[in-house]
Amino acid sequence: MLMLSRRWHELTRLLASRWAEGFALFIVRIALAGVFWRSGRSKVVEGTWLQVSDATNYLFEYEYSGVPLPPAFAAQMATLAEFVLPILVILGLATRLSALALLAMTMMIQVFVYPEAWWSVHVIWAALALVLVSRGAGPFSLDAPLALWSRA
Repeated sequence: MLMLSRRWHELTRLLASRWAEGFALFIVRIALAGVFWRSGRSKVVEGTWLQVSDATNYLFEYEYSGVPLPPAFAAQMATLAEFVLPILVILGLATRLSALALLAMTMMIQVFVYPEAWWSVHVIWAALALVLVSRGAGPFSLDAPLALWSRA
């Protein structure tokens, strides 16, 4: 029994290491960024990067009409954010700020667009974003060497 307990403590020490946490944070970054990247890609004209489609403009004007911003502006800003922020999150650059912005987007969607989707979807996005806001990107990120450089 003592040997089993010792093995368990070794395993938990390994799983709590900086590198294990860094790997977990990397997976969290991929998961959160993937949601918003795919959404951003669905908002643009096929074959373009940031040209908002007519369907997206229609959605923001009629289905997402509760958003307290002009529809054309909201469509453009959401599309831009869904391209830029996931890239920053994947790279681990300005991760806390980017994740905070994605959390704000999630809350806007929750409050003004799909209030019934909290337990089915938005709570997961919020949890992923909050992990990154609270823990940062981890050692496998551009934030890590920048933090070392700024301390020197």
